[in-house]
Amino acid sequence: MNAWNAAESADFRGPLDVTRAATAVLDAQDTVIGWSPAAQDLLGYLPEEILGHHLETLVPAGDAWAEQSPDAALRSSQSRAVRHRDGRLLRMAVAICPLAKVPDGAGSLPARVLVAADLGAHRWWESRQAMLHGLATQSPVSLGIYDTELRLTWANTAYIREVGLPLREFLGARADELYPDAEFMTEGYPRTLDGVMHQVIETGQPVLDLHLVGQLPSDPGTDHVWSCSYYRLQNARGQVLGICEDAFDITDRYQAQRRLNLLVEAGARIGTTLDMTVTAQEITEVAVPDFASLVTVDLVACVLDGEEPGAGDGGVPTLMRVAARSVRSVRSVRGAPNAPPADPHRVEYPPGSLQYRSLSSGGLVREEGTLVVPLRAGGTPLGLVTFLRDTGQSLFDTEETELADELVLRTAVCLDNARRFAREHKAALTLQRNLLPQHLPAQSAVELAYRYLPSDDRAGVGGDWFDVIGLSGTRVGLVVGDVVGHGLQAAATMGRLRTTVRALARLDLSPDELLSRLDDLVGPTTDDGVATVAGEDGTDDVTIGVTCLYAVYDPVSRRCTLARAGHLPPAVVAPEGGLSFPDLPEGPPLGLGGLPFESLDIELPAGSLMALFTDGLVEARDRDVDEGLEILGRVLSAHDRPLDELCDHALAELLPDGPAADDSALLLVRTRELDARQVAAWELPAEPTAVGRARELATGQLTEWGLEELAYTTQLVVSELVTNAVRHASGPLHLRLLRDRTLLTEVSDTGHTSPHLRYSASDDEGGRGLFIVAQLVQRWGTRYTPDGKTIWTEQAFPPRYPGAPRPDG
Repeated sequence: MNAWNAAESADFRGPLDVTRAATAVLDAQDTVIGWSPAAQDLLGYLPEEILGHHLETLVPAGDAWAEQSPDAALRSSQSRAVRHRDGRLLRMAVAICPLAKVPDGAGSLPARVLVAADLGAHRWWESRQAMLHGLATQSPVSLGIYDTELRLTWANTAYIREVGLPLREFLGARADELYPDAEFMTEGYPRTLDGVMHQVIETGQPVLDLHLVGQLPSDPGTDHVWSCSYYRLQNARGQVLGICEDAFDITDRYQAQRRLNLLVEAGARIGTTLDMTVTAQEITEVAVPDFASLVTVDLVACVLDGEEPGAGDGGVPTLMRVAARSVRSVRSVRGAPNAPPADPHRVEYPPGSLQYRSLSSGGLVREEGTLVVPLRAGGTPLGLVTFLRDTGQSLFDTEETELADELVLRTAVCLDNARRFAREHKAALTLQRNLLPQHLPAQSAVELAYRYLPSDDRAGVGGDWFDVIGLSGTRVGLVVGDVVGHGLQAAATMGRLRTTVRALARLDLSPDELLSRLDDLVGPTTDDGVATVAGEDGTDDVTIGVTCLYAVYDPVSRRCTLARAGHLPPAVVAPEGGLSFPDLPEGPPLGLGGLPFESLDIELPAGSLMALFTDGLVEARDRDVDEGLEILGRVLSAHDRPLDELCDHALAELLPDGPAADDSALLLVRTRELDARQVAAWELPAEPTAVGRARELATGQLTEWGLEELAYTTQLVVSELVTNAVRHASGPLHLRLLRDRTLLTEVSDTGHTSPHLRYSASDDEGGRGLFIVAQLVQRWGTRYTPDGKTIWTEQAFPPRYPGAPRPDG
C-alpha cells in the first residue's frame, strides 16, 4: 500500500502528541481546568461534567503524580489506570508536563498538562521509534538522506563510518562528490548516482538492489560493490522533501559470485579440444582480465610430445612456454611477454624465482601480486601457471588463491587428457605410416602418383589405405580401402587388411574372388560370433563395414578388371579426354556377407588416367559426395599434366583447409602398353610333338632378343611346362615370352589343376622336372583364368644385358 494513500499512515504525530492525545489541564491543586475534545472522545466526559473536579475523578487515589518530580514527568510516559465515565478502569499511556519551571525548594507544584492515549497504540509507536533509532545508530546498512538538490542532510552511523569523516565535514556534499568514480552496473538504469537519484525524485518510483561499484573515501584504491536502493521522501501533505539512500556493502558476496562465475566459465571454455596448446590458451582467456592482468602457461617439454612426465629426480625440468595473455595496461612484468608466443619456446627461471621455487617444492607460491600454481595430474608435474596483477590491483587473497588452484586443477586434467590423446594419436600415426607403402616401386604397366592425408587431430588417425601390387605377366594390382573408425585399432586393422590383400593378390585371384576371400576373413564366424581379425577383448570390430576397391590392369591386353565392396568407383579419363565413372557393380562392405561380388572388365587404352580414392577426399561436412566428385572431375580434366601436379591440385581444390575429419587417400595411375617387341606368343596343339616345337620357338625368340645366355634354362622350363600340359590337360596350348624387367615364360592350358613341388623318392620315375625348374628360375607360380590356368616363371637378365624396350603410354 502506498503510504500517501492512507491518512493514518501519513500522520507522523505520536499518540501522546498534544494535538491528538486526550489532554487535560490541571491547576496547582490538581483540579481539572481544561478538557480537550480528544479527551471527551476517549474517556466519555463532557467538559461540564469534568471541569472543576479533582484529578482523582480520573485517576484513582494513590495513583497520582503528586510525588513525582517535574523532571521525571518530562522524561517518559507511564502506564496508568484511568477511569472512564461509565466507571471502567482503562489502562492507558499517560504523560504529564508542568506549565512553568518551579524553583528548587518550592513547596507547591505548578499547573500541569496531562496527556493520555491508548496504551497499545503508544507501544506500537514506541517500537517504531526504537526501530528508527536502531537504523540510525546500529544498522549495518548505510542510510543517507539527500534534499531535492541531492545534498546530504542526514546520515546514520554506518554511513559515517564508511566515509571515515565526522558528519559535519561532509554534510551538504553531493553523492557524486563523495563517490566521484562510482558507477552502476545494473542494466536498464543510469550509470551515475546523480542520474539514478534524479530519476527517483522525478518519477516517485523506488529502485531496489542496484549494484554500484566505487571506492570508499576511507579506503581509496580498493573497489567496493554496494547493493543500493532509493525512494523518494514526502511529508504528510505529499510535498517532496528529498530522497533516501540505503546501501549495503556486498563486496564479499560479489567477489564470491565472480569466483563462482569464473569457475562456471572455466568449465565451459577450458578443455574444448584435445590440443594442449589450445587448452593452455583457454585458461589464459578465462583468467584475463577478470582474475589477473597477465597469465602465462609453461609445460614440461616431454608433455608436449605426449610422453608420460617423470616423477622428477630433484632437478628442474625443461619448460616450454605455450600460452601467455595480458591486458594492455601491463608492461613486461618480470620477463613475461605481453603477447602470446607464436610457437612454443623454451623458458628458464633463475634459482630463487617464484617459478623455480614452485618447481622445486611442487607447491603453490604467492608473493605480492604474483601467484605461481603447479600443473599436476596424479601427483606428476605437467608445468606451471603464473598469474600476475598490475601494481594498481589488489593482492591475491586466500579465496582467490583457492580459486586459482581450482582453475589450474581443471586445466591440468584437460591437459593430461590431451597429452594421452597426443600420445595415442602419435602412436597410431606412426603405426599407420609404417603400415602404408613407404615407397611404391615403378611398374611397367602404369605410371603412378599418390597422396595420403591423415585426418585432423580432433578425429584421430583413420584407417584409409592404398597399395600397388606387382603381379605376374607384368600386370599390376591397384587397391584402395577405408576402415571404419579412428585410432590405434583402425590403423592396426588397416595394416592387417593391407597385408591380407597383398597375400591374396599374390595368388593371382580375380578381383571379385579376392574380395570374397577377404569378406570371409573379416566376417563373423559361426564358432565365436566375432570377426576373425577382431581383438580378444570383445570390443566392436572395426573390420565390419570396411570398404575396398581392387583393380587388375594388364598392359599386354590393355584390359582392366575391377570389383568393389561398398567403395566409390574410380574416375577414368580417356587419352583424348572425357571423364567417366565406370558402372561398376557395388558389392556390400566387407564383413556383412550375404551378397556376391561382381567384376567389371573394361579396356583402358594406353595413356588413360584412372583415379582411385577414399570418401574422405570428396566428402566433407559442408559438401556432399556428388559435389566432391564434380570437383575431382574438373581437376582430372587436365589429364595431360604430370601426375604429381594433378595430386597436389586435387588436394588444394578438395581440401583447401588441410586435413579434414576423415583420412584422404588418392592414387593416380596412367596406363601403359607393352611394346610389341616385348611380347612373343604362340598357340600349340596338345600333342607330344609340341614340346620340341616350343623349344625351337623359344630359342629363336631369345636369339632375336639377344638373350642366348638364357636359352638353355628356358628350354628346360618350356620342355617341362609344355610336357606337363600335354600329359595332364587338353585343348590347345599357349606359349608366351615377355621381355620386361625380367624374362617371363608362360604356358597356358585348359586344365584347372596346378602342379606342386615335391621331393621325389629314389625309385620314382617322375616328379623331378618341376623341382629342377624351381631351382633354375627366380620365381614361378600359377594363375587361373576362366579358360584354364597359366604356369609362369621369371628369370633375371644377364648382368650386361641392355634391357628391354620401354612400354608405350
